[in-house]
Amino acid sequence: MITEHSIKIKGKLPQEDVNSKMEVFYNPVMVSNRNISILLLNAIPNKNMKLALPLAGSGIRGLRFLTELKKGKIKQLCVNDKKDNFPGVFKENLNLSNLNDKKVSAHNEDATLFLLHQDGFDYIDIDPFGSPNPFLAASIARISRKGILAVTATDTAALTGTYPKVTKRKYWAKTQRNYLMHEIGLRILIRKIQLQGIQFDKALTPVLAYHKDHYFRIYFAAARGKERCDELIKQHQYLLYNSQTLDFKVSNYNLDDGFNEFTGPLWTGKLFDLKLVKKMAKQNAYLEEQSFLNLLKEEAKKDFLGFYDLHMIAKKYKIEPPRMEIVLKKLKGVRTHFSRNGIKTEKTVQDVVKVMKSI
Repeated sequence: MITEHSIKIKGKLPQEDVNSKMEVFYNPVMVSNRNISILLLNAIPNKNMKLALPLAGSGIRGLRFLTELKKGKIKQLCVNDKKDNFPGVFKENLNLSNLNDKKVSAHNEDATLFLLHQDGFDYIDIDPFGSPNPFLAASIARISRKGILAVTATDTAALTGTYPKVTKRKYWAKTQRNYLMHEIGLRILIRKIQLQGIQFDKALTPVLAYHKDHYFRIYFAAARGKERCDELIKQHQYLLYNSQTLDFKVSNYNLDDGFNEFTGPLWTGKLFDLKLVKKMAKQNAYLEEQSFLNLLKEEAKKDFLGFYDLHMIAKKYKIEPPRMEIVLKKLKGVRTHFSRNGIKTEKTVQDVVKVMKSI
């Protein structure tokens, strides 16, 4: 018997490294992922929604949606997993929690076929093992106007420079293996997903995007319109980087005399809807998420591409690393969730070095 917040289920805990061939199992590492999805759905004004979980696994997210989402949020909840024993496992856990199944339908299909057999959804949650690529086309085809598409990617190695050829093949971009790699990887993933929508005049704009533990997570607000799509494309650019000075800049081109490396194309726009993140932090009912949400809330105030790693700068310029709080105050910067030693500021690397030397 496994307990997660409001829900108890009968389920198996993985006894080895998680892989796609396992039977239905409960993944305790993704509790935070599920917590934040509930907070986001409760923070947005959308009501009477039709929700889809095409890769439901143990079904724990769906069960928690039924008990923890505000009244009036759910019109219909469709849960699906291609494992043969999924419908039986889900129904047993539904009964175990004494939950009403009138709003719920359980399916046992390939995720893509499940989505294409439906009319459309106001919320689709793609939470796969590995890359979300196989499920993007069907998800985007079935997300409604003003709907929310949530995407998880656990193949972080492919997005953070460990396998450059895989990055090019799967995500149509060049990445880098440096201290910026997690932000770079997240933004490469965002652009790839946006391109899938743009070809059908569907604009997918991030309202919350982050890196945590072993995964990337993005929530997109969907909208129709060629003009909206054109605006997104304008924010598909390159990040230029100088490995000698640790300076970087955003550019429409992948070449510049002052920089010896480039990454991209990638999404250079905002990662956060500040009002939404503030509301989520304020309404948060999960104590274990509060510090992370507070960090995102502060980071959202300086929502632009790139940050400086103070320890990297200290090592490069042979400076004793000063206290983070002092540097933040002098540079009017904020912390970033991408790095414990990272700071987001509008200042140049030369300004950062100057301040660090003066302390």
